[in-house]
Amino acid sequence: MIVALSLEALSAALFVFVLAVFLGFEVISKVPATLHTPLMSGNNAISGIILLGALVVAGAGAGTAVTLLAFVAVVFATVNVVGGFLVTDRMLAMFRRKKK
Repeated sequence: MIVALSLEALSAALFVFVLAVFLGFEVISKVPATLHTPLMSGNNAISGIILLGALVVAGAGAGTAVTLLAFVAVVFATVNVVGGFLVTDRMLAMFRRKKK
């Protein structure tokens, strides 16, 4: 099923997207380093939920376009989850005691 957006709805959605990009950049750039690891863990949890939802949609067989978009969402969410865990592990390694 293809949904046609009107020009007004498309421009409103584009405006919200651009506003979210700028707002997200401003919020994230102000986060102190001590809060980075907890925020990354929360981001991993959200990406895990997105990954599960994309897997459900990809397996539903709703059509070629939907399955392709769900596959792309699975790939991006997997990269985000794995990268987040690698960054979190590396940051936590900085606080471990050195073995003698």
